[in-house]
Amino acid sequence: MAKKSSGKRGDSDKRAKTSSRRRIQYAALPYRSNGKSELEVMLVTSRGTQRWIIPKGWPKIGLPPHRTAEEEAYEEAGVAGKVGKKRIGSYSYDKVLKAGLTASCRVQVFPLRVTRQHKQWPEQHQRETRWYRPRDAARFVKEPSLRRLIRKFAKQR
Repeated sequence: MAKKSSGKRGDSDKRAKTSSRRRIQYAALPYRSNGKSELEVMLVTSRGTQRWIIPKGWPKIGLPPHRTAEEEAYEEAGVAGKVGKKRIGSYSYDKVLKAGLTASCRVQVFPLRVTRQHKQWPEQHQRETRWYRPRDAARFVKEPSLRRLIRKFAKQR
């Protein structure tokens, strides 16, 4: 028989620092041709650590995954365009949550062909955005599986 928690304050201190449940997120890989038919992808900085990432976020009730990715791209990078319904891959990373906990996340990535970059967007003053050639973008991102995904995407275009 399982032992019941006493509900005392000390019980919560025994929890692990890492959440065991893998969480899902949806991301957009914004891309464009720069006029010379050379592909470029956009990276944004994360709010907390300022490392280079792609726009991503948690699932949203009532929105399919590709539309969630599209919305995140607008909120975080101010870009809009045609989002693909089929994911181009996925990658994993550990997200630092409040109170110092970390969560293992699996990010499903959808392509977003950018047709417009807004002058203003919700997180404009919290993040930096930059266009890169795919090989340069791959060097700047931390997650090895995201690097591979960017390189593979570029080869297929």
